[in-house]
Amino acid sequence: MLLFSPPQQRHPRVLIVQANNQNIEMWVYIWTLTHGGGRKRPVDEYRIQLTGVTAPLRLNPSGPTLLLGYEVERNCFAGFDVRKHQTFTTGSPSIQIRIGVLDDAVRNGLAFSERKGNDEIAIGFRPDYFLVYALNALLLHEQAMDATAIELLGRVASHERLAVADLERISPERQQVVSTVARLTRAADFRRRIIQAYNTTCAVTGIQLRLVDAAYILPVGVEGSSDATTNGLCLSATFHRAFDSALIYLDEAYAMHLNARRVEELRGEGLIAGFDQIAAHLDRRISLPTDTRNWPDLEMIRRANAYRQIVL
Repeated sequence: MLLFSPPQQRHPRVLIVQANNQNIEMWVYIWTLTHGGGRKRPVDEYRIQLTGVTAPLRLNPSGPTLLLGYEVERNCFAGFDVRKHQTFTTGSPSIQIRIGVLDDAVRNGLAFSERKGNDEIAIGFRPDYFLVYALNALLLHEQAMDATAIELLGRVASHERLAVADLERISPERQQVVSTVARLTRAADFRRRIIQAYNTTCAVTGIQLRLVDAAYILPVGVEGSSDATTNGLCLSATFHRAFDSALIYLDEAYAMHLNARRVEELRGEGLIAGFDQIAAHLDRRISLPTDTRNWPDLEMIRRANAYRQIVL
């Protein structure tokens, strides 16, 4: 994620993020969340105050525009529907959220408020869910008119798996949104657990530098795969791609090796540059999590090697 706008430009801040193999420009309006103030305000009501901007808020013509609050103690964001707040009165306009929504987001990654008086739902999310929210904000806020969709979104945000009968209670369009959020929520939770288990360190190279990914041992969609921590490895981006493409593989002694068949294929294509740099980190046991319960599952390793046609 790169801050593209000058540091002195406060609203909107322009971010360039890489997602889905493309660079996406985001405009972000963001203020600190504080208590609503005054004895007449509920004790659990927090708010952002739209200071330093004038109506209407400018919208990004080529990507998402986010309207956010940030709560320092919880290290958590609140997202509001920018379309509901483009125009506002002068002075110090504010937008509210119940702090309990952020508490739920701290636990689950993502949480949804009840529908507000302006037919808006506010959304709480942890920093590791920033892209999940940012890339789907409009679709998520559009669910505000459907109480059943909000209920189902809350359940998938709590990592509950829905039955087909649950999804059939809403329209096909909203089913797609709920299914997308469920998939992204599982992926974000999987990444968080893997990164934590391996102490933010590539299991093969030892590199950190915030350059590590969570890789599935047995890929998603393959029979027997799961989101369990024991089906994951923490790998640098290069070794993640090498693992997914079967250039390297993990054996049942937890050592990573080159796949001779793929090496010969690449050699035949004249694409062998970098071989020595990759090989220098292999043929030895990877660094494993401190907690043995998070070590790779041997059955997942066996199935993954069979799926990738590794000849041992």
